[in-house]
Amino acid sequence: MFPSRRPAILINLTALLLTSLTACANSPAAKNLEQSLAADPNLQENPATVGQSGSDRNVQTSPTVNLPSDFPSEINKYPLAQLQEVKLPNSTTPAEQATLTRWSSGDPVNLVQNFYQKQFQENNWQLLSQPTDDAGGTFEAKRNDLKVTVSIQPISSATNTSSASQPTANQNSAAATEFTIQYERVSSDTTATAPQPEATNSPTPTASLTPTPSAQPTATPQTETATNTTNNVNVFSDLNNAPKELHSYVTDIAQLGVLTLNPSNSKQNQSAANTKFEPNKAISHREFARWLIATSNKMNANNPAKQIRLATDASQPAFQDVAKTDPDFPAIQGLAEAGIIPSPLSGDSTAVLFRPGAALTREQLLMWKVPLDTRLASSATIDSVKQTWGFQDVAKIDPKALRSILTDFQNGDTSIIRRVFGYTTLFQPKKSVTRAEAAAALWYFGTQNEGISAKELTTKE
Repeated sequence: MFPSRRPAILINLTALLLTSLTACANSPAAKNLEQSLAADPNLQENPATVGQSGSDRNVQTSPTVNLPSDFPSEINKYPLAQLQEVKLPNSTTPAEQATLTRWSSGDPVNLVQNFYQKQFQENNWQLLSQPTDDAGGTFEAKRNDLKVTVSIQPISSATNTSSASQPTANQNSAAATEFTIQYERVSSDTTATAPQPEATNSPTPTASLTPTPSAQPTATPQTETATNTTNNVNVFSDLNNAPKELHSYVTDIAQLGVLTLNPSNSKQNQSAANTKFEPNKAISHREFARWLIATSNKMNANNPAKQIRLATDASQPAFQDVAKTDPDFPAIQGLAEAGIIPSPLSGDSTAVLFRPGAALTREQLLMWKVPLDTRLASSATIDSVKQTWGFQDVAKIDPKALRSILTDFQNGDTSIIRRVFGYTTLFQPKKSVTRAEAAAALWYFGTQNEGISAKELTTKE
């Protein structure tokens, strides 16, 4: 057998190749070979990550924006939003004590807006104002001493007005919505004392002189109640801001002294900060429950059988978020025990939360008030409500509210919908009710054949 010649052949080929390259080192072919094997000079100057596209290499990484350490846990962050900017409060300017955060999201405006509306309503926030449609707008909400403003707008309109000092708003090309969350802690003491100078000229000193005679010490509480009833219309200095169609209703109700802006045992009802009624402000569940039971019992002062009993501490709370220590517990619990508002006591196992700070909606207004006017219709359907009222958006109404809305139609000219909202083919069941609208709804109790109005009651008194 012949020995293997492969190692010898490989050695000879290698030597031949090296000899050729050495001999041709200065030839044009050798230079071309050297250039083809050299590293790309562009990569030496601008090294790139393997797998990174050219367009990605041109994008500079923006600095990371961190959420402020004092960002309240009560404010829920939209899950698909990216923080873009933080503006801390100006400590040298008392009027600028709010922290502002700016966000962007790839979701459309209506999704972001619906998220915050749901969060405010379900977490006991008092909605001061909110957007009127799904195209964007501003929420103003308050919870205890925390005040929050959420402004939402499409990214297209935001980028047209953004300045050069805010480049981050344009970096996310996939963003569809931009919104800001502004928050601050508001001291109730500061809020209450701020309008004091204006209150010194009010008739309060004169009123305080009326109960001073010591001959009737036991009648002092009744005297104070009577004073509040007769002068309450003067306490509210902004009733003229109510819509002209509702102004007379609001004025009549105010004269009854039932439109308290805080619980009856709260000292804030005596302060100058509550001289403004703010008729166009959204009314909360808590406020309307207080007004509803107070007005109903006032209208039926001579008929105890029709009065709603206030609950006592002996009652087991019907709602998980209204404890016995809540200042409005007697009114809210009393309405639940009377079956006026939905609760587990009335068989509604889903109504375990009252949400005191949430804004009252139109359909809720009818559900709470109509049972105090007359007996509800035995049944109601979407078709029956549509045939009577002709609402185009009847399908959006909560099925639980259909009976109240149908019954209200049968009340003729004294119906709540006609008195408060006038002629309309859109009910807008989820729209917030204003304080002026709530007062107008309480102006009359009963049916068109038998009832009493606030005007009649003030005339009798």
